[in-house]
Amino acid sequence: VKSETNKVESVIRSRKERPTGSTHFGDADWDEERPDEIGDATWGEVAKACCVHDAKEWGKIFVGACGALFFLYFFLFALELLGNSAKVLGGCRAGGLLSDETNPVAGLVIGELATALIQSSSTTTSIIVSLVGAEAISVNTGIYLVMGANIGTSVTNTIVSMGQMGDGAQLERAFAGATVHDIFNLLSVAILFPLEIISHYLYHLTKAMLPD
Repeated sequence: VKSETNKVESVIRSRKERPTGSTHFGDADWDEERPDEIGDATWGEVAKACCVHDAKEWGKIFVGACGALFFLYFFLFALELLGNSAKVLGGCRAGGLLSDETNPVAGLVIGELATALIQSSSTTTSIIVSLVGAEAISVNTGIYLVMGANIGTSVTNTIVSMGQMGDGAQLERAFAGATVHDIFNLLSVAILFPLEIISHYLYHLTKAMLPD
């Protein structure tokens, strides 16, 4: 009886055939449904849809996870290579241009431009940390550069949201999400940047964390 029940459930392809009226991906009437008609799925349905797979599906999941790890390794390797190249090409010039007397706003803008060009705040931050570690730039300047990188990364999500221009509704949602991210980063820097200029709290915090 249990096997027959599972067999019947496996061939259900419409929310109208389910007691809860919930929608599952792959339903035959997926495109015909309206949000106000869709019911809430039970935890059992969620667990079954997410965790119950046959051997072929588990094999696809395993291959996908291995592929993601494989390309993640080369992505991190490319970031490391890019950071080393930037240190070799611009490390000495950065030390000469950015000193303790550098205007903090200039450091902020340089961090923004570098991140906007590279399209990776992680790469910019890793380069800044390497330059600070090599004493090519000071800790104070590095703090302002990292804050600028936090603003420059907002360009990436805006570009990604523009990729949804084929669908007006998707573009509106994507651009709204990108705007929330941008405003969060801008407000964070707008609050922390003046505090750092006035009190140098981050600089003193880094000194307290390091041994004499």
